[in-house]
Amino acid sequence: MMRLKKSPQSVDSHILARIRGRGEGSVLVPGDFLDLGSREAVDLVLHRLVQKGTVRRLARGVYDFPKRHPVLGPLSPSADTIARALAGRDRTRLQPAGAYAANTLGLSEQVPAKAVFLTDGPSRTVTVGPMTIQLRRTTPRNMAAAGRLSGLLIQALRELGKEHVTRARVEHLKRTLPADKRRELLKDLTLAPAWMHPIFRELAEEGA
Repeated sequence: MMRLKKSPQSVDSHILARIRGRGEGSVLVPGDFLDLGSREAVDLVLHRLVQKGTVRRLARGVYDFPKRHPVLGPLSPSADTIARALAGRDRTRLQPAGAYAANTLGLSEQVPAKAVFLTDGPSRTVTVGPMTIQLRRTTPRNMAAAGRLSGLLIQALRELGKEHVTRARVEHLKRTLPADKRRELLKDLTLAPAWMHPIFRELAEEGA
């Protein structure tokens, strides 16, 4: 199907309308707009929007339409929002891993300087301010539970290591994880290492 050639003004207005439609706090990459114009035209529009202060350049090829706080000013997007923008609009899946996964579940108070996401898409790393976001291509098995509590829990526990999964941490998970989500953990039991099986069972039984 032949794409109609758009005037520069038309490309500008269409890109701006799409950005506003996504809402404040959204993260953008040039690939989000290639149906509206050539890569060169899209880059030029984004450059102009940065100069106007409409969008912000976070890293090479990564922008955001910042949410603004009345006192703090423009807020930084979350690592998760940036990672999802990097993953693109295709069927690429993401799975938080490492220290970021442990912190997400409240199993570690340390805010990691690097947020690692496993993916079945291409690997990519960007640095936004003090935070590095890394998409790391991995095996299908590691992605089998992506997007579910079990996937997040497997990665968080793996980061901590068996000897550091204390009774206090297990009790924390019981208090903070929804009972209905904990009941579903047994469905993915075979995807977890054997040493995690008793933890999964205990969490699931408490949620029953």
